[in-house]
Amino acid sequence: MNDLIKNIFRLSLFILIQVFVLNKIPHLHRYIVPYLYFLFILWLPFTAHRMVILLAGFITGLSLDYFTMTPGLHTAACVLIAYVRPFIINLLIPKETTEINFHEPSPRGMGWGPYFVYAFVLTFLHHTYLVMLEWLQFGTFLDFIIKTLSTVGISMLLILIVELLFPRRMKYRTNTA
Repeated sequence: MNDLIKNIFRLSLFILIQVFVLNKIPHLHRYIVPYLYFLFILWLPFTAHRMVILLAGFITGLSLDYFTMTPGLHTAACVLIAYVRPFIINLLIPKETTEINFHEPSPRGMGWGPYFVYAFVLTFLHHTYLVMLEWLQFGTFLDFIIKTLSTVGISMLLILIVELLFPRRMKYRTNTA
């Protein structure tokens, strides 16, 4: 399947799951909010151009902001992780290693350890920024810390479940254009 069509399908699926399933779950607690839609940005191919990643982050956040009536909260957080993503990948995958030839980030391609460091750092950045933007309106600093940590925890659990239940087929990068 063409990468563009596959990524449009993924984006639509993640937004629909977030809006119609995860946002409809009765809150377990006022601090726990399950987010999974940003996994679309984490799954973008390694070879995607930086501007394409930023545009994908903007469209992802804007789509969720449209459905949840939050003016720019998710867009700002998604653009932040889209901007930081290439730096994290360059830290976790050295350029001189020849055995890393996979098309997109995954536990099987990167290994479970580096993949979860990658996912944790971007999840933590996304949720910290998102909760901070919400916290500016109301709440105490302790509420901010508790909500950030609990939301990161539940989101990492959801990412683990998705990676175990729906493993992606490995596609190797080639040197041909």
